[in-house]
Amino acid sequence: MAELKPGELVSRLAAEPLKPAYLIAGPETLVVLEAADAVRAAARTQGIGDREVYDIEGRDPDWDSVAAAFQAPGLFATRRVVEVRMPGGKPGKEGAEILSSFCADPPPDVVLLVTCAEWGKAYAGKWSEAIGRIGHQVTAWQVKPHELPGWIESRMRARGLKAQRDAVQALADRVEGNLLAAAQEIDKLALLAEGRTIDAAMMEALVSDSARFDVFRLIDAAMNGQPAQVSRMLHGLRAEGEAVPALLGMVAREVQLLAQFARVSERGGNLQAEMKSQRIWDAKQAAYVRALKRHGAARWERIAAEIGRVDRIAKGRGRVGVDPDDAWIALERALLAVADPGAVRLLG
Repeated sequence: MAELKPGELVSRLAAEPLKPAYLIAGPETLVVLEAADAVRAAARTQGIGDREVYDIEGRDPDWDSVAAAFQAPGLFATRRVVEVRMPGGKPGKEGAEILSSFCADPPPDVVLLVTCAEWGKAYAGKWSEAIGRIGHQVTAWQVKPHELPGWIESRMRARGLKAQRDAVQALADRVEGNLLAAAQEIDKLALLAEGRTIDAAMMEALVSDSARFDVFRLIDAAMNGQPAQVSRMLHGLRAEGEAVPALLGMVAREVQLLAQFARVSERGGNLQAEMKSQRIWDAKQAAYVRALKRHGAARWERIAAEIGRVDRIAKGRGRVGVDPDDAWIALERALLAVADPGAVRLLG
């Protein structure tokens, strides 16, 4: 099997025509997303503009549509990327047969891109070996704590940043192994450092105002169905002195988008086109799809209405002697409802 490290993929993509198939798998979400983005970018560079995406999740995965996509000619007979997002990492018997069949005789107009969030030796099989024979497998193993400072330092260099070792360690301690949070902080540092070598004191000053990024992570936890993480992050934000109104803008926007997408989905509209019209990044679309499977349009409307109620509570509108705790409790209940279908009953 032609298995590559994540760092080797970009150079291969630049040096060779696209392979018929790629398997990108592993628990490091950011690395998987960026490796998949690199394949998509290479496809565009090589004139492949058509892309079809299939989310394989749940007890009744739609492998028939994937098989049909392999067999159907692309628009105007152009080459296309067929992307199979398989978070669970196991295609089952039917999926394994379809993927193996594709690899046995890959259509000349299709580049297959399979991504998995879970991976290990138990997940591999004849289907993944078949992909390896005609293409590449990239495995994004979890970055270990002792590896994180090196990962951060390498990414900072790639962004043109210089930092002392204690500054790098300070950032590693802050993000607690979350590569996405580290990447976001590094992107911010690239704007703020202004060519200076970053020491520990400067690192602390530049990353201390990270509430905006923490809210993104809070919303991601809710959308990805992680209620315990939602509660932990909310309590952390409150302990750091954040105010509910400062969080609600982005929370309200995401919930309103989810309600809108749910309406489109229930009336049989083109959900992917709607997401694209709202400028939802490809890498984020799977999180929306997972969240939408938890509730119907009516419940999303109810959650959106509850966020509006949280805003009124936080601003004390129409109430005398509002307890500051009320807004935090109401916000937590609303976000838990996003994360967990069973928590909808908590809404007032």
